Amino acid sequence: MSMTTIAEAAARKSENLEALARRVVRQPGLLPGVFAGLDAKPARTKYGCLKLLRLLSESKPQLLYPELDRLVRMLDSENQIFKWGAVLMLGNLATVDSKRKLDGILEKYLQPISGPVMITAANVIHGAGKIAQAKPRLADQIAQALLCVEAANYQTTECRNVALGHAIESLESFFGQVRQPQPVVDFVRRQLDNPRNAVKKKAARFLKRCLPARKAASGAQKPDAKKRQR
Repeated sequence: MSMTTIAEAAARKSENLEALARRVVRQPGLLPGVFAGLDAKPARTKYGCLKLLRLLSESKPQLLYPELDRLVRMLDSENQIFKWGAVLMLGNLATVDSKRKLDGILEKYLQPISGPVMITAANVIHGAGKIAQAKPRLADQIAQALLCVEAANYQTTECRNVALGHAIESLESFFGQVRQPQPVVDFVRRQLDNPRNAVKKKAARFLKRCLPARKAASGAQKPDAKKRQR
């Protein structure tokens, strides 16, 4: 398969993109053809290639890591779907970011959380959770950004409520890495009164799962601390 035909294959509805991703992993020389497909005029081709790249970022992030700067540039794309794809792919690359490139662009990455596009914010919230899991040193900075959803300016109040639900789920994924948990707990507790039932349920689940786990972890660390003092 050539670099040209890889993009054409990604465009076919009948194509198994997961199988195609495995083929690119076996033949990394096909990767430039996938990126080239992003510039194709047919929507089916460019979005097929975008989906393929996202699958690769999930299954083989080290393969895409050399292209991280290209993905960062996509954050400024006027094409919202490309922007959303870049956001999610960058989150997936956090596990292999040995050069700490994501650390340097984190403020830019988190910026859409404040609005006005809720879908962009939701994707950032999801990707930010993955970054926090992979880079615990950034967990508090990311948590603080997610708490800002409460005052974010989206198209509607309901959009903000939906984003709050995403924020709770993301915070739950890395709550154990947060060094200052109380602001997060207070934020989640406030959502118990959220008018959106799905958000209330997510808040209740967070408090039920995360607080006991946090207390148990804290209790397990105390004996070790005493040993170190001795």
